[in-house]
Amino acid sequence: MGGQKFEYDESGSTFFYFVLSFLALILVPATFYYWPRKRKEDPAIQAERCQCPSCIKKQHVIEQSQPYKTLKNFFIKLAIISGWVLLGFLAYKVSQFDYEMSNFDPYDILGLPPGATQAEIKRSYRKQSLILHPDKETGDEKAFMRLTKAYQALTDEEARRNWEKYGNPDGPGAMSFGIALPSWIVEKENSVWVLGLYGLVFMVALPIAVGTWWYRSIKYSGEQVLLDTTQMYFYFCHKTPSMPLKRALMILAASCEFDRRHNSEIIERITDNEQVPALLRELPNLGEKNKEQPLCRPYSIKARALLHAHLSRMQLPEETLECDRRYVVSRCPDLIVEMVNCVNQLIALAYARRIPRLPTIETIENCMKLSPMIVQGLWEYKSPLLQLPYITEDHLKYFTNRKKHIKSLLQLAQLSGEDRRQVLRFLNDKQYEDVMKVLGNMPYIHFQVNTEVIDDENSTVVTAGAIVTVTVSLRRTNMKELFGDTTIKEKEAIKEDEEGGGENGDKVDNDKNEKNDKKDTFKRPVWMKQSKKAPAKKAKKPAAAKQQAAKTAAAGAATAAAAATTPAANDTKKTKEPKKKDDEGEESDMGSSDESGSHSSCSEDESRDKSSAAEDDDQWERFQKRILKRERLEGRSKSSHPVHCPYFPQEKQEFWWCYICDRKSRTLLTAPAHVTALAAAHELQLRFTAPRWPGLYTLACCLRSDSYIGMDQQQDMKLDVKEAAAVPADHPQWELSDSDTDNNDQGGNESEFTTDDEVEEE
Repeated sequence: MGGQKFEYDESGSTFFYFVLSFLALILVPATFYYWPRKRKEDPAIQAERCQCPSCIKKQHVIEQSQPYKTLKNFFIKLAIISGWVLLGFLAYKVSQFDYEMSNFDPYDILGLPPGATQAEIKRSYRKQSLILHPDKETGDEKAFMRLTKAYQALTDEEARRNWEKYGNPDGPGAMSFGIALPSWIVEKENSVWVLGLYGLVFMVALPIAVGTWWYRSIKYSGEQVLLDTTQMYFYFCHKTPSMPLKRALMILAASCEFDRRHNSEIIERITDNEQVPALLRELPNLGEKNKEQPLCRPYSIKARALLHAHLSRMQLPEETLECDRRYVVSRCPDLIVEMVNCVNQLIALAYARRIPRLPTIETIENCMKLSPMIVQGLWEYKSPLLQLPYITEDHLKYFTNRKKHIKSLLQLAQLSGEDRRQVLRFLNDKQYEDVMKVLGNMPYIHFQVNTEVIDDENSTVVTAGAIVTVTVSLRRTNMKELFGDTTIKEKEAIKEDEEGGGENGDKVDNDKNEKNDKKDTFKRPVWMKQSKKAPAKKAKKPAAAKQQAAKTAAAGAATAAAAATTPAANDTKKTKEPKKKDDEGEESDMGSSDESGSHSSCSEDESRDKSSAAEDDDQWERFQKRILKRERLEGRSKSSHPVHCPYFPQEKQEFWWCYICDRKSRTLLTAPAHVTALAAAHELQLRFTAPRWPGLYTLACCLRSDSYIGMDQQQDMKLDVKEAAAVPADHPQWELSDSDTDNNDQGGNESEFTTDDEVEEE
C-alpha cells in the first residue's frame, strides 16, 4: 500500500470543498432567519384592533420610525441571493473535479473506440501530441499529461494491467491528506502579504471589535439601563425614604439616557432655546427652580417638561419636541423597572441594617404608578374612563346620572347593552364599535392567594419565625366576558392610606410614631423590633400570650404523655388476661405472656412502618409539586397581550407587579415579582419570614398593572401566627436497642487510623 503524505492544494479542489462547506454552513441558517418576510396578521386579530385616529397615527409613526427598512431589506436579499449563486458555482466546480478524477478512460482521451489496434493508438497519440505538446503554441500541459498517461495505459502491459485492476495506469495511489489552502499562501513571494493580513485581522480588527463591545456593555445593567442612572436612583431613593409621586417623576426625567453626554441618540436643536421655555410657561408646578444636581440641569428640565406635556396630552411641534417626546416616553418603562429594583434593594439593605433609612411602601408604589401613567398618557388622579378612545374630560358628565355613577371600566362593562349605548350616546356607531373593541380586550384578573409553610409537618399552621410561602394564582379573562354580568363584584382596590395591621401592631408606642413622622422615617414591622424596646404598659398581652402558650404546651405534653401511656396500658391488659388463667398452670401462663408480648411488638413495628411510608409518600408528592412549579416559573417570556395605548409610541405588552406589604408599618415584605407572561393563567410564589411574636396579623397582597390605570387589586391576608413548638428531646427514631449500643461502644473504642505498633506486630 502506498505511503501517506500531506500537501497543499495545487489544483484547488480541496479548497473549493472547504469554501463550499463553510458557505453552506452560514448561508442556510442566515436565509432562514434573516430573509425579510411580511407579517401576515390573523384577520380576526386585525378586526379586533382599534381604528381610532390616535391608533392609526401611532401605526403610521411606527412605520415611519424605520426609514431605511426597505433599503436594508433590499441589501439583505441581495447578499443572500449572491451567496446562493456563489454556492451553486462552487458546487459545479467541485462536481467537475470529481468527474475528472473518477472518469479516466484512455480510449475516450485518445478519441478511439474500444478494441482499437496498436497502430491506431500510436497514430492517434502522434497526431494529438503535435497539438497538445507544451512546446507548441497550442500546447496544454495538463491535457498532454492525460494523453501520455492514456497512451501508456494502452501500450505498456504493466500500465494496462494496473488500469484494468485499479483504474489508474500508475497502480494504487498513495493516501493523501490535502490541506484545504492554495499553495500560493505559503510561497515565499506572498509571505509578507499573508502575515500582514493575519496581523490586521487578529491583532487589530478583532481586539477593536471586542473592546468596543466590552466598553459599551459595561455601561449598562441587566435592564439595558446606564449604570450612572442606576447609581442616581440609589442616591435619591435613599435620600428620600418617603418619595411622593411628583418627585419620582422628577428623578425619572433626570435619567442619564436623556443626556447628550451619555447618549448619542439625543438630539439638541437650536429651536429648543425658544420652544422649551414656551412649554415651561404652559406647565405649572414643574419644579424647574430645584437646585439639586442633576435635577436642575437643562436636559432634565426638558425631559420633565416633555413628560408633563405627555401626561397632560398636550400638542407639541411635530418635527421637534414631538419627536423628543416619543423618544423619552419610549425609554421610560425600562427605567421605571430599574427604579423599582433599586428601591427594593434599598429595602433589603435596610432590613439587614446596612443603611439607616428604610424606604416606605409609598416610595416603591409611586414608582410603579409612573408606568401606567406614562403608557396611557394620563395623570394618576384622572378618571380611568379616559383610557378609552374618543372619550375626553368633557364627556365624563355623561357617566353620571341619578341612577348610576360610573367611575370604573368594570362598571361600564357590566351595564346592559341598551344602558351602555345610552351612556355613550355622544358617539356614533363606528366610534361606539371601537370603544367596545378596546373595552372588551381589556384585562380582568381573577386573583387568588394561598398561604402555607412548606417542609413543615402541618403546612397550614404558621409559627413564629417560619418561612411563609404565598402562592398567588392569576387568571386573565377579557372584559367582554363580563358585558351585562352584574353578578361579579368589583375587586378591592389597593388601600394606600389604610393603616391596617395585626393585633400586636398596637404594641408600638404612639409617641415614637409621632417622632418618626416628624423625622420622615417610619417604624419597622412590629416583629422586627427588639423585645426590650416594648413599653411596660403594653407588656400584659405578651405575658398573657406566654401564659396561654405555656398552658397549651402543658396540655400538649399531657396528651403526649397520655398517648405514650396507652400502649403500656394495653400491655398490662394483655398481661392481666393470662393471669386469670393461672389455675390451669404456670407453663401456659408463661407461653401466653410471651406470645402476647411478641404480637404487641410486631403490631407496633408494622404501624411505625406504615406511618413512615405514608410520610415518605407525602414528602415525595410535595417535592414533585415544587419541581413542577419551579419549571413553570422558569423560562418565562415577555409576551402576554397587547395594550391599547395610542399615546405610547411603541407596541406594549401587559405586565404586572405582585408583592406583599404591611400597611400598618408601611413596609414591603417581599420583593415585587414582575409578571411578564400572563397570557391566560400564571402562578407565582412569594416568600417572607413570619412575625416573631404570636398573634393575628393583617397583611396585604397587591397586584399592580404597569399598563392600565384602575386595574390594581389587593387581597387582605389574615395571618394567625402561633408560638413555635418546643424542640423535642426524645423521639422513637432515636431509641437504640442494646445490641446497637454495644456495637457503637465497640466501634467507639477502635480508631480508624493504624498506629506504628500495629504495623510492627503484623
